[in-house]
Amino acid sequence: MHDTSALIEARVRRFVDERLRTNVYLDLEPLTLARWEVPGEPVPFAEAVGQVYEPFVVGTRWGRPWGTTWLRVTGTVPGTTGAELLFDLGFNAAEPGFQAEGTVYRLDGSILKAVEPRNAYVPLEGDAGDTFELYLEAAANPDVADGFRDFRPTPLGELETAGDDPLYVFRQADIAVRDVVVWELLQDATVLLQLMAELSDTPRRAEILRALERMVDAADPDDIAGTAADARAALAEVLSRPASASAHRVHAIGHAHIDSAWLWPVRETQRKVARTFSNVLSLQDESDFIFAASSAQQYAWMKQFQPELFSRMRDAVASGRFVPAGGMWVESDTNLPGGEALARQFVRGKRFFMDEFGVEPLDVWLPDSFGYSAALPQIARAAGSRWMLTQKMSWNETNAMPHHTFLWEGLDGTRIFTHFPPVDTYSAQLTGAELARAERKYAEKGVANTSLVPFGYGDGGGGPNREMVAAAARLRSLEGSPTVTLSSPAQFFETAEAEYPNPPVWSGEMYLEFHRGTYTSQARTKRGNRRSEHALREAELWATAAALRGAEYPYGELDGLWETVLLQQFHDILPGTSIGWVHREAERRYAEVLASTERITVQALRAVAGEGTTELVANAGPYAWEGAAAMGIAVASPIETPPATVARTMGGFDLSNEHLAVHIDESGLITSLIVRATGRETIAPGERGNLLLLHRDTPTQWDAWDIDEHYRRHVIDLTDAVSIDLVPHPTTAIVCVVRSRGATRITQTLSLAADSHALEIETTVDWHERQKLLKLAFPFDVHADRASSEIQFGHVQRPTHTNTSWDMARFETVAHRWVHVGENGFGVAVANDSTYGHDITRATRSGGGTITNVRVSLLRAPLYPDPEADQGEHTFRVSIRPDAEIADAVREGYRLNLPTRTVAGAGPVESLVAVSSDAVVVEAVKLAEDRSGDVIVRLYEAHGGRASATLTTAFDFDSVIETDLLEREVDAAAVTAAALDGTEVTLRPFQLVTLRFANPVLRASSGL
Repeated sequence: MHDTSALIEARVRRFVDERLRTNVYLDLEPLTLARWEVPGEPVPFAEAVGQVYEPFVVGTRWGRPWGTTWLRVTGTVPGTTGAELLFDLGFNAAEPGFQAEGTVYRLDGSILKAVEPRNAYVPLEGDAGDTFELYLEAAANPDVADGFRDFRPTPLGELETAGDDPLYVFRQADIAVRDVVVWELLQDATVLLQLMAELSDTPRRAEILRALERMVDAADPDDIAGTAADARAALAEVLSRPASASAHRVHAIGHAHIDSAWLWPVRETQRKVARTFSNVLSLQDESDFIFAASSAQQYAWMKQFQPELFSRMRDAVASGRFVPAGGMWVESDTNLPGGEALARQFVRGKRFFMDEFGVEPLDVWLPDSFGYSAALPQIARAAGSRWMLTQKMSWNETNAMPHHTFLWEGLDGTRIFTHFPPVDTYSAQLTGAELARAERKYAEKGVANTSLVPFGYGDGGGGPNREMVAAAARLRSLEGSPTVTLSSPAQFFETAEAEYPNPPVWSGEMYLEFHRGTYTSQARTKRGNRRSEHALREAELWATAAALRGAEYPYGELDGLWETVLLQQFHDILPGTSIGWVHREAERRYAEVLASTERITVQALRAVAGEGTTELVANAGPYAWEGAAAMGIAVASPIETPPATVARTMGGFDLSNEHLAVHIDESGLITSLIVRATGRETIAPGERGNLLLLHRDTPTQWDAWDIDEHYRRHVIDLTDAVSIDLVPHPTTAIVCVVRSRGATRITQTLSLAADSHALEIETTVDWHERQKLLKLAFPFDVHADRASSEIQFGHVQRPTHTNTSWDMARFETVAHRWVHVGENGFGVAVANDSTYGHDITRATRSGGGTITNVRVSLLRAPLYPDPEADQGEHTFRVSIRPDAEIADAVREGYRLNLPTRTVAGAGPVESLVAVSSDAVVVEAVKLAEDRSGDVIVRLYEAHGGRASATLTTAFDFDSVIETDLLEREVDAAAVTAAALDGTEVTLRPFQLVTLRFANPVLRASSGL
């Protein structure tokens, strides 16, 4: 037979595009429009509906960037069934969620449905002949992404620079009648064309093509409506062929990944959520599918701003159609939040879902975060979660993850059942290409055969549309395709667990070999997060101590402050990858958090310390410092240790105290750092520490997200000093170094305090570079084959060599408050107060062996999406602690981040909680979430070994139990004995434990 398949396919595709698509809607009747331009930020419906509206016609330009236009829409319900409203706000080829969007309101203020690209219809309510009046809130959101064709600087990311010129032309506002038969035919043809494209030269492909040819023959191009049923009949047989028994099985879950901020501000996300959720509820009125949405914060916004919509959501949750997923406050980054903050993501998220819906999500839903901390399995399981879903690891540049379904083992040995959808997207449309990819890539073939596909437009929201649901119906069982079951997260995970009872294990962090710049971009946002986390710890500790003395505990205010911090840990805010608007707002809100926590702390300490004029030292940290016990208050006393000294020499400056001797050369660089007790030198021979390195930073694509390995080949050593001076101080030796490069000015103070085991360096940078990366480097005379880096509730060890492609790809890593490198008998800790990015490598040592280079990433200057990223002044503190073990690194990290404070009071106060072992760290002390007044103490093993300790309290209590993160009792795993004079605990390496002390009563001897 002659091969005419290419011609047939071309004929079919033209027929679909020119005949079917254009005949879905008939009998268009224009709507009458009037508009009101919102002069500033968006307003609620109740305010908008009372404004003066002026006539508006289709074809008019509208919408300044980030502006809002309200349209009054009026018309008459036609007598024909199937009538809908059609709108085109000026939609372009960009993805839904990255351009204009709208929300249609009824006169009572309830949302009818959203209007978005590829989902632009609105159901028409009422009886034939009724007049109707609706209001369309049209958002002129600019396409900041510009299709991600390039990453050029754009002024559109700030309201002040975006301009006022209208962005869009309003193209359509009609009443139209949808021909359901023609629409169904279009869905039949679309699914078959997509499936055919994925099949090779097989009989199945050929029969589909011939059926499509018969479809075209059966349809009269002059009467599509009248012949559509005959055309559908021509496809019925090929659509009825069932899938093979071995076909891959897909669980399709409706979804809309909505970034809580990114290329739009938080206030626009609030409207995106309303639009998406109203779309879902409207579609569920006509189709049967399950929709899963994460992020309790987004539900909370609906409760606050759209209570009627939230009520409908609650009904849908109760019926099982709308499923809260993930259990976290937002889909947070997992590399950068501190341990307690990551725990609170689950505490706040799950409590909201349980309080509002009576539902506890058992899955962790993080498809788009930029790598996954090794602490996450333990935190998730401690929150009661059973399963985890992620997608982002498919973005690895170098190495492919070997599994799609597996057990993920965290740093303490906890495992969680994890799935990584082989469809490689969290915004699937259920196309033939996507399903074929899922089947082709699925790594567990032969032992399992089920995967998850989240379908619905995402990132900027949108969710499923009726075309996707129609595709799912046709693909339920179709020869040549994977089977598709409309499902829920729990249904999928229970099926996958049963199918694959002994999956492989992935141990340790899931490091994303991409987006490494997220550890450094937007330094002010990161500093605000670090400071806020520690300020909240301090506020909760002292507020708890005050509450036990009769003060009121600020439950509501602390909850609100935590929710602000948790929101801003979203995976495009804290990583520094949003438009400037988002980061400027984040900085303002961090300032508000710090002001509020300071007020709470000061008021609480006043109640705890009592009335008096005695100068006291309050220590919120988990280790004794400056004469104050951990989490205690002591009388301030002068330092009895001899002061540190500093002397100018011919070659620079010598700083010295009882523990260290430091030489700083005439360039302000450290050439020697000696431990006096042993004479051991810390700086490698011929090398200099405190070296500022300025690298070219021009990533191949995602500017704010990426640091590419080639940055290392382009570097300038900033060694020239404008000035080097001694700074007088009675007890501390201080040298100040000033450097300048163009408009950038860098001031460093190197300080050695009396009795300190660490040299501290404060670096203030007035930063005016573009596309540069600033690092602070220390070459240590240490032969280390691995580096230890603090993460949540512990630390991980990463190789310093590049033996494998996995090692090579890990050229920029994340650490929290410290990193440690060491050889047998000697190590060095580098602690910081606000940075996260590091690279730690080995190099040849002069005289033999190797040295270990530790470089701390301070600043970047990407141009997209925020062309002003990181410009201006920043301050960083780093300390170098030689002769350090892991225990010393842990102490130093807390010391730098939780400084003591001086208060006036009556006298010393016993620590509210004390622990006998340095290895057991108290991370949080607070009152219970249920407002019972019980005291919650969260602690963990920090050194990486087994540890036993006695925990004593300044209060009596009725009982102590172990709980999960949600403060529900669990079987005892750490407590070995409990009594008023001490609770005995034994922890395995990095174990996280939450203790609940019931009915605490402060002892009279514990303080005032």
